[in-house]
Amino acid sequence: MADVLTPDPSAPAAASRPAARPPVDPRVRRARRRTTRTAWLLRLVAVGYVLALVALPVASVVQHTFADGVAPVLDVLTSEDFLAALRLTAVVAGVAVALNTVFGVGMGYLLVRYRFWGRRFLSAVIDLPVSISPIVVGVALILVYGTYGWFGGALEDAGIRVIFSVPGMVLATVLVSLPLVLREVVPTLEEAGIEQEQAAQSLGANAWQRFWRITLPTIRWALAYGVALSLARSLGEFGAVRVVSGSVAGESQTLTLYVNDSYQEFGADAQRQAFAAAFVLMTVAVVLIVVIAALRPEEDKA
Repeated sequence: MADVLTPDPSAPAAASRPAARPPVDPRVRRARRRTTRTAWLLRLVAVGYVLALVALPVASVVQHTFADGVAPVLDVLTSEDFLAALRLTAVVAGVAVALNTVFGVGMGYLLVRYRFWGRRFLSAVIDLPVSISPIVVGVALILVYGTYGWFGGALEDAGIRVIFSVPGMVLATVLVSLPLVLREVVPTLEEAGIEQEQAAQSLGANAWQRFWRITLPTIRWALAYGVALSLARSLGEFGAVRVVSGSVAGESQTLTLYVNDSYQEFGADAQRQAFAAAFVLMTVAVVLIVVIAALRPEEDKA
């Protein structure tokens, strides 16, 4: 009878040993070390840049706001002038964001779904308000809608005052944040294409049904991101609103104007008012940044 073959006891051990790695070229090792040092250097530069321009100023505002405790800050936040500025800021920013949302969606659909003469020129003109200084935007509004402007006299005769009133502040805020919603919606519409809309149309869906069931769900995260950007820009607008508002306390003074006017006054109370209002604006900005960061991954998945 043939001998029974038995496995070599040393075979499993030899098979379990990992294969020897080939030696790393010294040039590759040196290149890796240089890459690692460069990465760490860039990280340090980025952290230092953020600390110098963002973290330290923000920490300084917080420190000055609560330097005398919480009670003085609460007194500022419950004062009549602050509450009036807060309400006006909410009204101006809310109306501006609503108008820009409707305009952004409608104009985005027009630019993506239709081809017409002057389309590129129209797209370029829409970006113009954010390409020039907000001060220039405010001056241009006065030249058009002021008392001696192109349409200001006729509007005032009809009982409509634009400059140095809330309508002018809304108009200035709308202009400086005009393309923010549009520029988020357009790429999403271009990427989505028109196949689903054509299929829905072939099944008998009208334009309104196609918008609510196809277009709006497609752009929902881009729209939300654009609205958040537009709101942040509207809340923080200063230059154009300063020119067209007059900055009258309790009447035509937004929070940004409240901060500027209070800071320029002398006295500890005025400084405290400026820091408290700045802290509120900063807190709102942080909340919006968190919302934008939360929306961005969902937008990328869409």
